[in-house]
Amino acid sequence: MAAAIEAYRTAPTPNVILLEAEPRTDILGGLDQLATVCDAGTRVIVLGKVNDVTLYRELVRRGVSDYVIAPVATIDVVRSICGLFSAPEAKAVGRIIAVVGAKGGVGASTIAHNVAWAIARDLALDSVVADLDLAFGTAGLDYNQDPPQGIADAVFSPDRVDTAFIDRLLSKCTDHLSLLAAPATLERVYDFGTEAFDSIFDTLRSTMPCIVLDVPHQWTGWTKRALIGADDILIVASPDLANLRNTKSMYDLIKAARPNDRPPLYCLNQVGVPKRPEISAAEFAKAIETPPIATIPFEPQIFGAAANNGQMIAEVSANHRTTEIFLQIAQRLTGRGETKKPRGSILAPLLEKLRSK
Repeated sequence: MAAAIEAYRTAPTPNVILLEAEPRTDILGGLDQLATVCDAGTRVIVLGKVNDVTLYRELVRRGVSDYVIAPVATIDVVRSICGLFSAPEAKAVGRIIAVVGAKGGVGASTIAHNVAWAIARDLALDSVVADLDLAFGTAGLDYNQDPPQGIADAVFSPDRVDTAFIDRLLSKCTDHLSLLAAPATLERVYDFGTEAFDSIFDTLRSTMPCIVLDVPHQWTGWTKRALIGADDILIVASPDLANLRNTKSMYDLIKAARPNDRPPLYCLNQVGVPKRPEISAAEFAKAIETPPIATIPFEPQIFGAAANNGQMIAEVSANHRTTEIFLQIAQRLTGRGETKKPRGSILAPLLEKLRSK
């Protein structure tokens, strides 16, 4: 307290001052002296060890923003500071879902694109797919889109990034789904700094309820930052040893880096390849200490047809079992259980009566 008073006699005070008060100090007297040197608008949080309602009321009367009782964890301090600036009427920011493969060629991009389609079509949630594999991204092919501009225009012009600029780069796929496509060209080298995509993600958050990141299988500063900074992470793996090792490594690192957030999820893809020895879902669950949220069977015919036609699985076969799996993954990642009700038919009442019997 004394050091704070002395420091701010000759220096402007910051937006927030966090004071740790010892039990036998005169907190109230010190705050009265601090108030004489504080700028208007400065907020003060007091960290103390005395749990006293009378003291708390006196602190509030003197304009203290919050009183936190020790001992506290890091997240308690973060929560207290964030609470000072939260606005109840503020528009909610969009949820970022990052999808990444545990190994190259496991179908992470295909799953990301189909899950985003389910979020937009079945959950009726405005969404955007950001293809972060600038050299070899396939989102444009999968959605049958060939936009002249995309995410490269934003990442190479960070000073121009704002809502209007990003809107011009988006390609409309459906009523609720847009695409921020990768150029998929090799004229330039795509080396980025750790924070290269931050402004793009922040801008998308302010305009879109759901952002699905198609993260390439590489380990760089910006891919690690994109994964750790996402609201939810889905790791896609095939049932072999290399995928198990990589999934375990990514799961443990991401979970440790986000101790106060939801742990990452993972799913198994391309399960059931004929004559291929596979590691079972139970063995994956035992090694990673959590089960996969979905197991997607090896269906080369329908997945190949969809990829070559620039369609989603739901467009090729609406009643295929993987279509339902993608919807379940979409519901798990977004936390939404409800789906957009399909158009009823004249036989619906009769079918419902037969089901009940």
